[in-house]
Amino acid sequence: MTPHGEHGVTGRSPERIEADIEARRRRLAETLDEIAVRTHPSTLTAKAKEEAAQAVDRTVGKAVAKANGAVARVSEKVRKEFFDGYGSPRLERVVPVAVAAAAVVGFAVWRSARSSRPSSARSARSAKKKR
Repeated sequence: MTPHGEHGVTGRSPERIEADIEARRRRLAETLDEIAVRTHPSTLTAKAKEEAAQAVDRTVGKAVAKANGAVARVSEKVRKEFFDGYGSPRLERVVPVAVAAAAVVGFAVWRSARSSRPSSARSARSAKKKR
């Protein structure tokens, strides 16, 4: 027996020390494997893509929320402008807008019909004007 007991200063058998060393080696190998996976270029690329996608999602979400708020404010202003507190249209404001819209649509239809005539009809018309 040694002066410090049967297994020396540590109180562990050589078999126990070897088992502890082997367990630590396994844990160290697992840690190194995990570090290798975390620092692999494909892992870093995938992580960067995911973070970028999340940033875009947050930005788009904020933009959509702001746009929805703006649309709500505008529609509220339009509603107040063209409808009274009871939901009835204010004819003194609706009729002029409707007439203007009809005029714009009519002008667009007229221009479209005029420009879609065959070129022979246009040239015959211009020949008549020259006489």
